[in-house]
Amino acid sequence: QVQLVESGGGLVQPGGSLRLSCAASGTSFRIPVMGWYRQAPGKQRELVATISSGGSTDYVDSVQGRFTVSRDNAKKIVYLQMNSLMADDTAVYYCYASIFGGRWGQGTQVTVSS
Repeated sequence: QVQLVESGGGLVQPGGSLRLSCAASGTSFRIPVMGWYRQAPGKQRELVATISSGGSTDYVDSVQGRFTVSRDNAKKIVYLQMNSLMADDTAVYYCYASIFGGRWGQGTQVTVSS
């Protein structure tokens, strides 16, 4: 059973930084794509950033230049470095892995507020 466990969320002031981590366990297979989605109150879940096992990345326009997604293939960990955070980044952030039809983490809250 594949499990994704996220960590690193919290409360940060506007302009601050946070780093999210997500560790996958329960499989020895390569995970083609890992990434992050987020869901703000009253809004649909949206893609934030993804990264392939080869290192190709994709970002939603609103985080381009502020967020960086990376991964450690050997450890099956994906990271999201978030800089210059804004109030609009407040959401629950979910880790995603494209394996066995798709797997999701439980979510971690990120709140950007002064």
